[in-house]
Amino acid sequence: MASLWMLFASFMFAAMGVAVKLASELYSTSEIVMYRGLVGTIMLLIFVHQQGGTLRTAFPKEHLWRGFVGVVSLWLWFYAIDALPLATAVTLNYLAPIWIALYLALMGWLRGRHHVEWPMLVAVGASFIGVVLALQPAAESNQWLGGVMGIASSVISAMAYMQVRRLGQMGEPEFRVVFYFSLMTVVFGMVGTLAPGSDGEPSLHPHSWYGAALLLAVGVSATIAQIAMTRAYRVGKVLVVANLQYTGIVFSSLWGVALWGDVFDWHVWLGMGVILASGIAATFYNTRSTPANEAVKTDPIASEL
Repeated sequence: MASLWMLFASFMFAAMGVAVKLASELYSTSEIVMYRGLVGTIMLLIFVHQQGGTLRTAFPKEHLWRGFVGVVSLWLWFYAIDALPLATAVTLNYLAPIWIALYLALMGWLRGRHHVEWPMLVAVGASFIGVVLALQPAAESNQWLGGVMGIASSVISAMAYMQVRRLGQMGEPEFRVVFYFSLMTVVFGMVGTLAPGSDGEPSLHPHSWYGAALLLAVGVSATIAQIAMTRAYRVGKVLVVANLQYTGIVFSSLWGVALWGDVFDWHVWLGMGVILASGIAATFYNTRSTPANEAVKTDPIASEL
């Protein structure tokens, strides 16, 4: 059952990517970020009220930092989704476990262990090769900025993940972490939306039924995916569930082919495969480095970023 929860979460995150890409034709990235957070915040308020939970926290600074890095990463990722084929943007986001594994290895070295994790280093090196292969068509078609944004998103996403892990170790429940992240997404998205653009005007666009439906789909699919992912980690084996999240690459590829007719050459497919394999190896390293009694509390990312 845990596997089905994770597969469902991956499918919903891929569906969110589809809604983001379609909505990008009508709205700015900041607007999509703002409405994604607004829908998530409302849904979580209802959920917390029904469950009788409390949003009072003793760690406002930690939530503020988690929210900040999460929003920046989310904005960069949404930008990459708009600029790149959906499967490519999603694949780049799955580089986050690589950065986490590298961070954990460096921390272990600096703390005096002086033990080289060669399998992890091979996974990191292979992931860079995968990025070069996957982004070759983007570079040739002058979409390099989207590629840079996607990679930057994965780096900052790793920072957000580490902060979520820290909040979990401090005893914060997942719903509270997700709520404050969603709330800050609304705030920062609104700031970006209302800020004067190149024409001196805010980037606030009028709604149509189609546009509003897309924005609603972004928020609903992301929130449902968050809940399903957390449920999968809670009832399943961490390593199995963590690796199943990479099915999001498959779902995104299928969406891209069906809706936009995306066609990739062997460079891209090989690059995606290398990144996927490297991510699985890094996930194994990350999971092994997490104490068993903390796995359920810290490994549910409690967010797409």
